[in-house]
Amino acid sequence: MRLLSRKASCNTHGQDSSYFLGWQEYEKNPYDEVKNPKGIIQMGLAENQLSFHLLESWLAKNPDAAGFKRDGKSIFRELALFQDYHGLPAFKQALVDFMSEIRGNKVTFDPNHIVLTAGATSANETLMFCLAEPGEAFLLPTPYYPGFDRDLKWRTGVEIVPIHCTSSNGFQITEAALNQAFEEAENRNLRVKGVLVTNPSNPLGTTMTSNEHNLLVSFIEAKKIHLISDEIYSGTVFTSPGFVSVMEILKNRNYDKFSEVWKRVHVVYSLSKDLGLPGFRVGAIYSNDEMVVAAATKMSSFGLVSSQTQYLLSAMLSDRNFTKKYISENQKRLKKRHGMLVSGLQKAGVSCLKSNAGLFCWVDMRHLLRSNTFEAEMELWKKIVYDVKLNISPGSSCHCTEPGWFRVCFANMSEETLELAMQRLKSFVTEYNRINNSNKESSAKNSRRRSLTKWVFRLSFDGADRQPEER
Repeated sequence: MRLLSRKASCNTHGQDSSYFLGWQEYEKNPYDEVKNPKGIIQMGLAENQLSFHLLESWLAKNPDAAGFKRDGKSIFRELALFQDYHGLPAFKQALVDFMSEIRGNKVTFDPNHIVLTAGATSANETLMFCLAEPGEAFLLPTPYYPGFDRDLKWRTGVEIVPIHCTSSNGFQITEAALNQAFEEAENRNLRVKGVLVTNPSNPLGTTMTSNEHNLLVSFIEAKKIHLISDEIYSGTVFTSPGFVSVMEILKNRNYDKFSEVWKRVHVVYSLSKDLGLPGFRVGAIYSNDEMVVAAATKMSSFGLVSSQTQYLLSAMLSDRNFTKKYISENQKRLKKRHGMLVSGLQKAGVSCLKSNAGLFCWVDMRHLLRSNTFEAEMELWKKIVYDVKLNISPGSSCHCTEPGWFRVCFANMSEETLELAMQRLKSFVTEYNRINNSNKESSAKNSRRRSLTKWVFRLSFDGADRQPEER
């Protein structure tokens, strides 16, 4: 008799991906400046620690919020007892105002259309449950966040069909790639229910162009399917071009807010990246479809945000002076740290895709591959993890179609740790090039020896043929 469910015993969670395996190796031997200076440096974690002390400073200046007090009086009992899973109205209002502020107040959000979830992971899965049946499909442009293989598929039974993007145009979405993915789904007898994109992109660190946005909106309108825009990194855009939300695109295209297109576009957001609060598990779904909002709200009861968390963050996000300063300062620090990584990579002889957002760079190491294969990519990745002691994410874990690309994070460590990581990488590349050049020289010498030997042999052989005639 089967004692466990099929779900409990299946191996489709995605934990065997190199993305997660790198984390496991790091946890076995984590770098510490004092305790373990030769350990693995974690560069596979997209975590924002650059502006953390700004949050701590706000907490120190606002003890009532941190102590669960209102006007100096404790409201602990009020927060600790049962709360409606619709969420605290004050927090929902503060959150949508913060989302608008990040977007330059070019769009506004109705708090009645937002559903609170336990992080973006829960938000994306909830939307899958709302929009698709098991065995139906969503199209995702590659490369994409490795966790989507778990978040979108594992419990929902929804399939992912890749939209193959390439380095030839900076991995931008094209009409041809969209149509090819749709046709592939049809060939697999999969009904396509929508497209999911991350903007800014994880792992590319780039914002979507207006051409991509308009292409996607026209595509979902023509196919009568959904579009999910995961905008979890919207506040991390540190240089031009600035961030443009899909909601702004709909507004600019003059769609009626009661139109079917508006109802089929949904936004996912979280405070994990912009505020650097992944441990607080605060995510959200924004939708103009009342049925989606109603269904997602019911489902949110399986992953609520605590009342204490909502109260604290509603006070923080309602402080407009603080949020304005935080957004600006955080972007400046991200830009500086991004520059440090790019400079360090260049000194090591490594380039990356030009980016303007996110907590990572999409790094090009194709010239370090033994061959243009994913086997060679994994071979290089293992050397970097085990020998160089840097945990980075290989492009294959992100379903990249080209071997040799890697995601490298830069915002979850100190400047000193990042400098050490770049020193390690530079030493590795220098030694790699030395060995590679030495092997090439040795191969060339052996080739010349073989050619000389053949020439001498042929000369001797030809001479032997001519000797009788000369006599």
